[in-house]
Amino acid sequence: MKDIATFGNFDALDIRVGKIVKVEDAQTKKPTYRIMVDFGAEVGTKVSCGAYRNYSKEELVGKQVVAVINLGTKQMGPEKSEVLILGVPNEKRETIYLTPQSEVPLGVRVF
Repeated sequence: MKDIATFGNFDALDIRVGKIVKVEDAQTKKPTYRIMVDFGAEVGTKVSCGAYRNYSKEELVGKQVVAVINLGTKQMGPEKSEVLILGVPNEKRETIYLTPQSEVPLGVRVF
């Protein structure tokens, strides 16, 4: 287990729900997708590079995901990832994205 975090640490993260609108192959060494996520009018569309290859591109489009949107841009080879889509590994170590149990408005904050 990691060290205890304060509520302030958690509160500093801007975690929101967005909808995947486009998926392309990323130009990285590891098999990765460049995923465009719409977070609604306030935030707009942002790019995330993620190892979600256990899903087809078509399967991901239209899905709602939970992402941290204020970590800054991360360079991944020639790609830039603007947000971090949250996920967990399954028993095969494949990444499973986190999603709301039912449809919610785009850009809604996680608390």
